[in-house]
Amino acid sequence: MTAEYSAHHLQVLEGLEAVRKRPGMYIGSNGSPGLMHCLWEIIDNAVDEAVAGNGDRIDVILHADGSVEVHDRGRGIPVDVEPRTGLTGVEVVFTKLHAGGKFGGGSYAASGGLHGVGASVVNALSERLDVEVDRGGKTYAMSFHRGEPGVFADEGEKRPDAPFTPFDERSELRVVGKAAKSATGTRVRYWADRQIFTKDAAFQLDDLVTRARQTAFLVPGLELVIRDERSLPDGEPVETSFRYEGGISEFVDFLATDAPVTDTWRLTGSGTFTETVPTLQPDGSMRATEVERECAVDIALRWGTGYDTAVRSFVNIIATPKGGTHQQGFEQELLKQLRAQVEANARRLKVGNDKLEKDDVLAGLSAVLTVTVPEPQFEGQTKEVLGTPAVRAIVAKVVREQLKARFASTKRDDKNQTSMLLDKVVAEMKARVSARAHKETQRRKNALESSSLPVKLVDCRTQDVAQSELFIVEGDSALGTAKHARNSEYQALLPIRGKILNVQKASISDMLSNAECASIIQVVGAGSGRTFDLDAARYGKVIMMSDADVDGAHIRTLLLTLFYRYMRPLVEAGRVFSAVPPLHRVVVIHPGSKPNETIYTYSEAELHRLLSRLRKAGRRWQEPIQRYKGLGEMDADQLAETTMAREGRLLRRVRLEDAEAAGRVFEMLMGNEVAPRREFIVESADRLSREAIDA
Repeated sequence: MTAEYSAHHLQVLEGLEAVRKRPGMYIGSNGSPGLMHCLWEIIDNAVDEAVAGNGDRIDVILHADGSVEVHDRGRGIPVDVEPRTGLTGVEVVFTKLHAGGKFGGGSYAASGGLHGVGASVVNALSERLDVEVDRGGKTYAMSFHRGEPGVFADEGEKRPDAPFTPFDERSELRVVGKAAKSATGTRVRYWADRQIFTKDAAFQLDDLVTRARQTAFLVPGLELVIRDERSLPDGEPVETSFRYEGGISEFVDFLATDAPVTDTWRLTGSGTFTETVPTLQPDGSMRATEVERECAVDIALRWGTGYDTAVRSFVNIIATPKGGTHQQGFEQELLKQLRAQVEANARRLKVGNDKLEKDDVLAGLSAVLTVTVPEPQFEGQTKEVLGTPAVRAIVAKVVREQLKARFASTKRDDKNQTSMLLDKVVAEMKARVSARAHKETQRRKNALESSSLPVKLVDCRTQDVAQSELFIVEGDSALGTAKHARNSEYQALLPIRGKILNVQKASISDMLSNAECASIIQVVGAGSGRTFDLDAARYGKVIMMSDADVDGAHIRTLLLTLFYRYMRPLVEAGRVFSAVPPLHRVVVIHPGSKPNETIYTYSEAELHRLLSRLRKAGRRWQEPIQRYKGLGEMDADQLAETTMAREGRLLRRVRLEDAEAAGRVFEMLMGNEVAPRREFIVESADRLSREAIDA
């Protein structure tokens, strides 16, 4: 180390060098999230054009060579020369930080790309970027290599490693073709720089589809087309298109999967505020100027019978997943108004001295909150949190006025819905209060200390939750074997009789009155639904152990539906597992007095590989090979060795990487709507292999 520290130790990073040196400052990370953020920047620029009324279609193409292309039908990036820099508009946009048409110049009333760094940051972090602009009957083109303009010597297909020649004296925006006079738009194709991004960073199709669907909801009439041409076995690209005319009301209907308590309500309004901002003067100087802003608010919300909350907030079409002042104003005023309504109806609702909390109001709520405001203040370039203070009061004012009008309405439908809403939030409050009281008195007890646990539970001895395991066993026959196979110190058993209730279709009361479901919830010991307390769970692992057949798979699906709907934190914490019993038992014959060897396989493919390996080695095995139809066919030693003992078993951890996608799958497979399930079965019929059916 040296104590010397003087001016020559300081570095001044010019232009795009700073972006390449510290990419995390601009895109968050150099992994897949950062790679996706670059794509969002280009897509958001195209969406801003559509919001301004220019173009009604955007195409996003994931090419097989790892590049991505975004094509919009907007006005096209300006191709004339910007007077102060002497560069064309295309080069300014893609090479100069904090340059663009969204700094109050009148090109955009409100936009998502605010900082003028989106396109230039993507260019700096790309090994190659090509842009084509259709304007004035011509097609203009320009290419960049890690942010530097120049020309690639392509031979046939475009490649990022083609020979590149940078411009020496001045850049050139080439005219490469003709376009229809009425045709305008921009095509951006780029290859991410692998010197910057990690090897495993990749474009996530699911995230892209989710974002495209979300944007289509927010911009009615805009069509977004996602085309994936990567690594397709049959050569056919996967194309998905989204276009919605109903706006955020359709978005709320899409988010909500439970039965409705209210219709989808629409709360709209606007307000003005003043703020002091630096304004660029004609002489190039900046002057503090007080300007008046208008903030438009549009909210769609509806309550359902469930307890999950789905609130999505947006500013100028940009998602703000971490909220901000707009979401604070919405939630605070929502709680304030419903508290006032509950107090006004306290006698009918029998609420006593208890008060609503935010979680009571948000339970079962699906809402989409959008605000449109010129030059909003975000906390950081990733734009995840809105920071404009005045927006909070404007959103609160809209919510206050609209909800008061809704509750004061004399229409029969409005009165019924508001009454049911108050009943729901008060029921949530009472459930919370009861759960808190129960938690304060609850203690973990084993079967010897408490007679309240189900009689059929075979509990373990340990008091250490982290070490304990609960096996949910299919049938009494498997239970008998499992009793002898388990380690009674830390393994507990709970048998269930066949297929439990399908809780996706059933009401909460039906679920709680079902003996099997009630037993599982009681044995886990952490409650259910919104009052589920993960810290109170009696076992560190919950393991579903069912037969390796169709019925066993159905039982696992029903159990997972129960856990997903009513004990989701247990799944999110990675504490739910599925046991993997073997399908086959192969006894390999050893010559002489050497004892035979027993090998278990877990799939048909694994069995065939084993037999092929034994044939090549000249080994013999006993015929017939035992095929286990159920857990009851194993003796205790076999079950312990293959499925229950920690030393040799195989467990599948149930994860919840995407709760929304999982919710849609559960609703389709197990919900009340038959048509989507039938459509799924018909469309998936060609994937079925008749040879795979064990009949």
